[in-house]
Amino acid sequence: MKRVLLLFVILFLFLSFSRIGFASTLSVSPPTGTFNTGDTFTASILLDTQGKTINAVQVFLKFPPDKLQVVSPSTGTSIIDVWTAPPRFNNVTGTLTLEGGIPRGIVTSRGVLTNVVFRVKSIGDAVIKFQTESAVYLHDGLATDDLHQTKNAVYTLKLPPPKGPVVTSETHPDQAVWYSNKNVVLRFGENSGAVEDFSYILSDDPTTIPDNIGEGTNQSIEYTSIADGVHYFHVKALRQGIWGGTTHFTIRVDTTPPAAFPLEILPGKHTSSTQPVIQFRTTDASSGLDRYEIKIVPLSRPGSLGDEGKESEINFFTEATSPFVTSPLELGSYDSIVRAYDHAGNYREITERLTISTSYFRLFTSEGIQITESFLIRWRWIWIFGAILLLILLGFAYHTYRWHRAIHKAQENKELPSDVAEKLEELKVYQAKYGAKTVVILLLLGSMCGFTQGVYAARIELAPPLIDTISKDISNKEIFYIGGRTDVSNESNTLYIQNVNTGETFSETIISDSHGDWFYRHNGFLSPGEYVLWAQSKHGEIHSPPSAKVHMAVKKAAIEFGSSRLTYETIYLIIALILFAAVIGLALFIFFHIYLGRKKHFAFQEEIRKLEESVRLDFALLQKDIAAELAVLQKTNATGIISPEDRMKEMELLRDLNDISSRIGREVNYLEQIEAKAQ
Repeated sequence: MKRVLLLFVILFLFLSFSRIGFASTLSVSPPTGTFNTGDTFTASILLDTQGKTINAVQVFLKFPPDKLQVVSPSTGTSIIDVWTAPPRFNNVTGTLTLEGGIPRGIVTSRGVLTNVVFRVKSIGDAVIKFQTESAVYLHDGLATDDLHQTKNAVYTLKLPPPKGPVVTSETHPDQAVWYSNKNVVLRFGENSGAVEDFSYILSDDPTTIPDNIGEGTNQSIEYTSIADGVHYFHVKALRQGIWGGTTHFTIRVDTTPPAAFPLEILPGKHTSSTQPVIQFRTTDASSGLDRYEIKIVPLSRPGSLGDEGKESEINFFTEATSPFVTSPLELGSYDSIVRAYDHAGNYREITERLTISTSYFRLFTSEGIQITESFLIRWRWIWIFGAILLLILLGFAYHTYRWHRAIHKAQENKELPSDVAEKLEELKVYQAKYGAKTVVILLLLGSMCGFTQGVYAARIELAPPLIDTISKDISNKEIFYIGGRTDVSNESNTLYIQNVNTGETFSETIISDSHGDWFYRHNGFLSPGEYVLWAQSKHGEIHSPPSAKVHMAVKKAAIEFGSSRLTYETIYLIIALILFAAVIGLALFIFFHIYLGRKKHFAFQEEIRKLEESVRLDFALLQKDIAAELAVLQKTNATGIISPEDRMKEMELLRDLNDISSRIGREVNYLEQIEAKAQ
């Protein structure tokens, strides 16, 4: 007995703690349902506290305003005692807000916060969901948010069952499907009984009731060029003078393709990666996006018998999602074609050129040098900059060469700087005058120069085929391709290609697939020029009219030498390399002459320095000799009367001594001492 009691206690505690561990839940009731347009229904917002005590809630609801509208939120039946803000709704943005509290707290498993009355505006699926800002606060004095789970509601909204004539459409048979045909044919009629008249109208409101003015007994109507969107056909019949119930028929029209969108190729449109990633994304305003399809068309590699397997892989589009990682690709150029389809079958086609090259040459493109994905230096600017750089280098090289030759010539001719030569001439005059010793000086020639471094651097009538895909910006170094649709599946189509310049015309036979799609990729390179293309379908012996002609231009991007081809991209690269080599050659030429000139200059400066020291020494010796001679003269005349000739000689000696002292650049005290003795 004790064991049983203990088991019950443990079970009770386990259930209690388990329940306490759960968090509060918000939900919408009923969670699902089917309602007709024009009807109203009530949705309850419920709270389950999972055994905990809560004292405040914040609820933020979102609903589709194009399908539902709030008639009124009710606060009559609610567990909320105090509304901190009354229930608010906005039928334009599709929002509903509730904020309130229970001061004493409450524990509930299915507490009604409010009842909301919705009216159905249009057909489709409507989701009523809680926003992430919603919260349920515990009665713990800390305002702890205990909301753990929200349960949304999904409702199916449809037209009411037919109450009047049966309506069918051969152009738009399924009311739930979007069509790209803007011309609508409708048929209607009663299954039994004579009909005296019909009244009908086409509108954008699903609940419209036609007036009681008859339109006649004709049981079909055609509307042409109706706008994109959801339209409703309403019809009722008059029998025995009484108008019957109304039948509502939905027509969905979307003739506009999805919005244009960019293709982003990672790591870049010109890359060395053999498996680039293609990203794409767009929207559709009416029917919405259905799928994406992609095709990678090689442009650099001609087709061959050995490539039949690979060719079949690229002939048609395959469904894809973004980001799309390509299969391993070979070096060369490709067109990446992406189609975005909406639910009506309309599509938007975007093409982006992809080039795969080695990592060494991926920077060089036919347009220029691709520094980054968004920064391209075009060839014309490279040529202009290179030409200016070459002219500057040529001018600098010419002056450097002349400067070097001048130094060399001066060295051979033993040409001294003018100041040194002047000093030597004066020294010779004084040596001849006073008989001083001659100093032998070795002269080395050079020149001073700064080093400058440059950085450069039916009878069945067949409809004609439709051409919807064609290679753009094609050149004679890229493969041509074309594709389209036809009404005939698994049958032959003939493609005609005419060169406008030469008049040459050739044709190719293409087999369409089970969906009527066809695609052709040429097995060689087309010659530059203007081309006209058209196609024609064939079923048995019956030929369709020719399709509309398409014009295409093939640019000249390669020079042909028989069977060999040299692309402009390669030519540009060769020219760039030659230009670079010329810049390097001129830089080396300038460096060579600057190096030799500087070497000779420094050596010559050293010799000049030695020469100047020798000259200064000779002047010092002269100074000493003159001072000695002056001293002797003054000693001789110290006791006697100085003759005018001696006075003049003394003055000349003093003048020469003073001049020599200033030229050797240092202070000499001989003159001052002699003048002191004379006094």
